[in-house]
Amino acid sequence: MEISYRAAVMDDLDDVFRLVESAVKQMEQEKIFQWDSIYPAKEDFRDDIKRKSLYIGAIHDKIVVVYALNEQCDEQYKNGKWQYTGGNYKVIHRLCVSPDCQNKGIARRTLIHIEKELKSLGVKAIRLDVFCENPYALKLYAHNGYQKTGVACWRKGNFLLMEKQITEMPFEISG
Repeated sequence: MEISYRAAVMDDLDDVFRLVESAVKQMEQEKIFQWDSIYPAKEDFRDDIKRKSLYIGAIHDKIVVVYALNEQCDEQYKNGKWQYTGGNYKVIHRLCVSPDCQNKGIARRTLIHIEKELKSLGVKAIRLDVFCENPYALKLYAHNGYQKTGVACWRKGNFLLMEKQITEMPFEISG
């Protein structure tokens, strides 16, 4: 199944938020208390759309993945010992796959898509944070070459700060 990616528009907001709400319920069932009614809020996604930094991936016109991509770094990002210190990086925020489509490689394919897009734009590195109590996300990023650079502490607990330098084009995935 091919995933088509595009920038989100305001007409996508309700579908995006329903996807995230269902993912929060799924995470809570798995005892992962990373997100809740406070964060991420619908307003976070609305702001991302206004800034043109929210993207969706769809299969047959159904949104299956959402993520924000920008240069925004919380104060806690100062805790990272970033390997790439040039200013040419992007930060992935709020990557979320629909529970209906999890365990099908969509997050991995999305990371590869992001890396290819950023490489074509001359971006040199990707940063992100990942909840220390989310084993699925930890495994995803580690297996895709993201390196730990530090730890951030927010309301929900500790998050690993991670970075990947974009040095080579990721390999293609078929299907």
